[in-house]
Amino acid sequence: MATFSMRDLDEALQGCGQKSGIEIWRIENFKPVAVPQESHGKFFSGDSYIVLKTTASKSGSLHHDIHYWLGKDSSQDEHGSVAVMTVELDSALGGRAVQYREVQGHETEKFLSYFKPCIIPQEGGVASGFNHVKPEEHQTRLYICKGKHVVRVPFVRSTLNHDDVFILDTESKIFQFSGSNSSIQERAKALEVVQYIKDTYHDGKCEIAAVDDGRMMADAEAGEFWELFGGFAPLPKKSAVSDDQTAESDGIKLFSVEKGQTEAVEAETLEKELLDTNKCYILDCGLEVFVWKGRNTSIDQRKNACEAAEEFFRSSERPKSNLISVMEGFETVMFRSKFDSWPATSTVAEPRQGRGKVAALLQKQGVNVEGLVKTSSPSSKDEPKPYIDGTGNLQVVWRINNEEKILLEGAEQSKFYSGDCYILQYSYPGDDREEYLVGTWLGKQSVEEDRASAISMASKMVESMKFMPAQARIYEGKEPIQFFVIMQSFITFKGGLSDAFKKYIAENEVPDNTYDAEGVALFRVQGSGPEDMQAIQIDAVSTGLNSSHCYILHGDSTVFTWCGNLTTSDDQELMERMLDLIKPDEHTKAQKEGIESEQFWELLGGKSEYPSQKIKKDGESDPHLFSCTFSNETLKVTEIFNFTQDDLMTEDIFILDCHTEVYVWVGQQVDPKKKPQVLDIGEKFIKHDFLLENLASETPIYIVTEGNEPPFFTRFFTWDSTKSAMHGDSFQRKLAVLTNKKPLLNKPKRRVPVYSGRSSVPDKPQPRSRSVTSTTDRSRVRGRSPAFNALAANFGNVSTRNLSTPPPMVGPMVRKLYPKSHAPDLTKLAPKSAAIAARTAIFEKPKPTPQETPTSPGSSEATNGAETAEDESMSNIKEEEAEEESNLPTFPYERLTTESEDPVPDIDLTRREAYLTAADFKEKFEMTKSEFYKLPKWKQNKLKTAVQLF
Repeated sequence: MATFSMRDLDEALQGCGQKSGIEIWRIENFKPVAVPQESHGKFFSGDSYIVLKTTASKSGSLHHDIHYWLGKDSSQDEHGSVAVMTVELDSALGGRAVQYREVQGHETEKFLSYFKPCIIPQEGGVASGFNHVKPEEHQTRLYICKGKHVVRVPFVRSTLNHDDVFILDTESKIFQFSGSNSSIQERAKALEVVQYIKDTYHDGKCEIAAVDDGRMMADAEAGEFWELFGGFAPLPKKSAVSDDQTAESDGIKLFSVEKGQTEAVEAETLEKELLDTNKCYILDCGLEVFVWKGRNTSIDQRKNACEAAEEFFRSSERPKSNLISVMEGFETVMFRSKFDSWPATSTVAEPRQGRGKVAALLQKQGVNVEGLVKTSSPSSKDEPKPYIDGTGNLQVVWRINNEEKILLEGAEQSKFYSGDCYILQYSYPGDDREEYLVGTWLGKQSVEEDRASAISMASKMVESMKFMPAQARIYEGKEPIQFFVIMQSFITFKGGLSDAFKKYIAENEVPDNTYDAEGVALFRVQGSGPEDMQAIQIDAVSTGLNSSHCYILHGDSTVFTWCGNLTTSDDQELMERMLDLIKPDEHTKAQKEGIESEQFWELLGGKSEYPSQKIKKDGESDPHLFSCTFSNETLKVTEIFNFTQDDLMTEDIFILDCHTEVYVWVGQQVDPKKKPQVLDIGEKFIKHDFLLENLASETPIYIVTEGNEPPFFTRFFTWDSTKSAMHGDSFQRKLAVLTNKKPLLNKPKRRVPVYSGRSSVPDKPQPRSRSVTSTTDRSRVRGRSPAFNALAANFGNVSTRNLSTPPPMVGPMVRKLYPKSHAPDLTKLAPKSAAIAARTAIFEKPKPTPQETPTSPGSSEATNGAETAEDESMSNIKEEEAEEESNLPTFPYERLTTESEDPVPDIDLTRREAYLTAADFKEKFEMTKSEFYKLPKWKQNKLKTAVQLF
């Protein structure tokens, strides 16, 4: 058994890995030296580094990834030394870390994800004396972008090819040359590198030029680019074979390591049982090489294994292959996937108290662990959050009967049968428009015929609504919290009502257990509150009871309630509420666990043993994002580490796996032919279980389209909704931001109508009883101001709007990708319209909108200037308004209000406040006119709306 404490480490490494983040050490004279935070991401090709990534899981335990990076000019002796240091560091941290060997230019995607968008190693290092970049004359450099790697290449024309993207960095301008065979995604990612070079080496101040392969000298920028290479010349059809190709080995081979020597393990199939807990092994997979360390191995055995792996690389002429070292019980998904069989229970799950145990171990070794252990109140509830507005409107619910939809009304909307399938449409207020969710609920007892019909109908609904709603496929028993919040008081009955279900049980001679209100039935009550409570019908037997739940039992004209000894007063209140829905106005007999009546046990078929532990639901795990390609019924996925919103490319489909839920995100530019296959992609992902996490086939699937992401999806990102206001492909969007050009804007999205099928569907949503008001006054319940309500009323009343004037369009907020970049002046680019400014002001997010169409000739000169002139600054507009208002006639407030019965004629209706007397203005706005016109336009509009002058 290996024993190596934190005290035994080099002084520079002691105390590391105690909190989330990245720590880096450079190896100087075979000693680790800490790299300051501001230098993270800067590497020298003559040096070696240790990079420690510490991640805290949802349970609070810490996970470590240790990478050692080898510069192309670093020495072999240094390679071996740094490999041994990582073994010692891993042992001191508890032996659970995954170790990665990173070679310059061939780094793993996980390593590169720490330093987005790229790393560009600099020449030199400690041994050569080059420890920093000296300010000197700029040197023209040529880089090639291959995947996530950026490599400096010779600045000669013969380096260019048709397949890759190149970046030419000159003193005054950065050129991006895109080979004709390169993809849009590759070009877009390369622009992020251009941005990085601009900020890092040019202080954010230089020109950017994009040159496409095939553009001749007639194009000014293309001509300038080719002139730097001595003039244009055709490129070879095929690129020269680069030296970055890693040799493939003949299949997967397993070697045991004994005293630094490797010996092949002969076996017909690769089984987990071949690995001895007292030994170390090398698994050669060609492009990747793994070291597996048994839990009972010593620290010396592990060091010998890593040194043997380094020798393995040298002898096999594969010095650039990646090495991944794992500990028994903590193997990575990639390692386990190499085996023909791997027992599901063989991987040790990290204990929930793992963080506390690590803290105790480190404290015993003399390390300060303050802040390492998270404390929580024992009374705090670990309930998942819905991340959806529960004050929305459940517009329609259909029960599927063969190819027909049967509309459910009123209280029946929240009563489902296990043998049936249902479609629901729910709307709820979003940031700037109504959001929609279309869901299918598939009962456990439902037949395949009804399931297929429900999914097909729901997909057609979403398609008819231009893919704006999020679509959910939900199975009974695996409902997400969002579903329960939508349904609020949800009841599941046994059996079914559909013709297909009845036909199935008749043909298969299955007993019909469909719920009978006069028969014997047992319901388990669960939930977190009045807005999230369920009653689930279960088998009416005593083994179905649980001390942690409340139950409702009826039969023989009697209704019982039963409360387990571990239930709370809140649980019992939910039971009373559900009782009003299942058996209202009937006398009940309350039963307490341990003192039940004989009649109660008789209805359950007799007393027997039952559990006392609360039914545990699967917890949400840390999310994983995958890019997907789907062709010929084959699904290929690539994980994206440390993902951000910018990783979601508009041309692609992505899967976000949260274990309890799976999201399929579809970009706007995805081939329309692929959109009907999106649900199949989600189902295939679950079937293949790429993370080997035993995903249930009934795991909920959400389909989300770009620009219509619901809050329960965006919560996994630092989300900027304005990015979806730009259209064009990924390359065009990023180029517009990077070159300070006017962004391409999407057309305004129209409000989606309530889906109405045939005559069985009403024109208006059905009324519904909810614990939170869902009427037109809902906005007041949610705390919105009178300003918002007045504006919403104007938008909602078609008769009061000038139909010839299009609704205002929300423009995008162009965010700088990097802090030193010079983003466009949005006040010049897109001044706000008055209406949308009042609305967005409520959310404290003033957004610029594109230039609107001219209004009536009566509009004032100052307002016209603010609406149409892109070259005028906002400060000039404010001064003009303040000057002009002093020369206007004044009128009483009552004649200027929007609801006046005697309105003043021939005034600028967009500036009613300017006609108020100074006294009235001070009374209404609680400030002077000069103070008012110094405010931002959006705030002015907000105040005017509140006092009914807008």
